[in-house]
Amino acid sequence: MKIYGDSISGNCLKVKWVADSLGLSYDWIETSVVAAETRTEAFLAVNPAGQVPAVILDDGRPLAQSNAIILHLAEGSDLIPADAYDRARMLEWMFWEQYSHEPYIAVARFQIAYLGKTAAELDPKVMPRGVAALRRMEDGLTAPFLAGQRLSLADVALVAYTRVAHEGGFDLSPYPKVRAWIGRVEKALNIAG
Repeated sequence: MKIYGDSISGNCLKVKWVADSLGLSYDWIETSVVAAETRTEAFLAVNPAGQVPAVILDDGRPLAQSNAIILHLAEGSDLIPADAYDRARMLEWMFWEQYSHEPYIAVARFQIAYLGKTAAELDPKVMPRGVAALRRMEDGLTAPFLAGQRLSLADVALVAYTRVAHEGGFDLSPYPKVRAWIGRVEKALNIAG
């Protein structure tokens, strides 16, 4: 398998972490968004949307979108709950992540940490919506992990940018459950804090 990813991207790291946790063999192909490597003719042949992550599976089929990729890779593993309700909760958090979390937490981080903008220069909706996302997570953490008692893809999807939210100007000190959860997920995935 080939994974095209940018190491600064939480969406790409999700794929790497899932592949690593499942012991899958892959070649990581560093593909810089900042250097516009996702806009080359060669990359667009892999993913016409011009986004990372993208994978070429062992059988040669391409797949894009981080949550679709991790769902495919984890099929049949413990990262997907066996219980139908817990699985639906996992998916609920994963869909929410791409619509209500990543567009604010990740965007603020990218624009501040990598484009050199200040929080005041961001779209005025970004910071309040990012805070609302963190509050939703704090309130939603009623078990050790988002979809219950065990690590699932929901945790992988959401930890990717939450763990570096401070790089986008978000203070995690008001969210003790989120901070404790980050530690549990990092330990479970064996990633540095």
